Amino acid sequence: MKTSTVGPLGPVSRLTLGGGGIGQVWGKVSREEAGATLKAALDGGIDILDTAPMYGDCERLIGDTFSGALPAGVKVTTKCALGSPPAGEVAARLQASLEASLTAMQLAHIDVFFLHTFIAADGYAYARGDAQRDAMSIRWSLYLEELVPAFEQLQAQGRIGCWGITAIGVPDAVLGAIGHDPKPPVIQAITNLMDSPGGIRPFAEPPRPRDIIAAAKARGIGVFGIRAVQAGALTAALDRPLSPEHPDARDFARAAPYRELCAAWGEDPAVVAHRYALGMEGVDNLILGVKNRAELADALRAEAAGPLEPVQVAAIDALGLAG
Repeated sequence: MKTSTVGPLGPVSRLTLGGGGIGQVWGKVSREEAGATLKAALDGGIDILDTAPMYGDCERLIGDTFSGALPAGVKVTTKCALGSPPAGEVAARLQASLEASLTAMQLAHIDVFFLHTFIAADGYAYARGDAQRDAMSIRWSLYLEELVPAFEQLQAQGRIGCWGITAIGVPDAVLGAIGHDPKPPVIQAITNLMDSPGGIRPFAEPPRPRDIIAAAKARGIGVFGIRAVQAGALTAALDRPLSPEHPDARDFARAAPYRELCAAWGEDPAVVAHRYALGMEGVDNLILGVKNRAELADALRAEAAGPLEPVQVAAIDALGLAG
């Protein structure tokens, strides 16, 4: 597998195994198959694992599989869904989340600790779910005054290699965090041919993922791409029941011309979507949402094939699905 440099992490595999799939975020999978997928990913050349407490059993699965002794060269990331706690409590909550993740994975250190919470200006009102604002979003003042210093302290203590943000929130706030010093050494950003965050977007503004990726690269920030198949919308069929009005189901319906194009090429839409994402400018690494060995094999095949030819990218872009 090819490698790429992701911020301070240095050279890592071009793909990361995400914990959402093996943690059953994207549909049911047995623990046995999840464990087999984890091992197959490492055998396939993947050397970085992206986990989170909210990804079901994935952290404990890693702990049980490796008993605290990760294979040489394997790196691990995890996340904290912090929200906006009362002033003065950010560092303690961040620490508690980290300790719980380390305990579950039987590790003493992780390579990246991500803020997995939207960032928004103080007083910002979300278009959807605003009643849960403080549960899903950190206020800008807390981000600056408490969160960044807490991350920097954990890094200085050697508990984490570095920190980052899941850069899928209100675009102006995300761009503000990217431009602030200290900057996040790495981010996770939406990376798909529709530029769509689907059902995880509670704000009304356009998501602007390519602007966010470009701004990060201009600042020397490493970029992990996420949602290459947009929660299944860019695959041959959705693998879980969704209301027709769910944003991911609407994206699936909107992507019908894309599936027709892939059929004309004789290609699997999921493989093509991964190859498109791997070729997006500024994306250093692609985090997979696969949940079993068959889906993993498709992603490995996409990585081996490499980015799409320019004429293929142009044909996809001409469908007008982005934005």
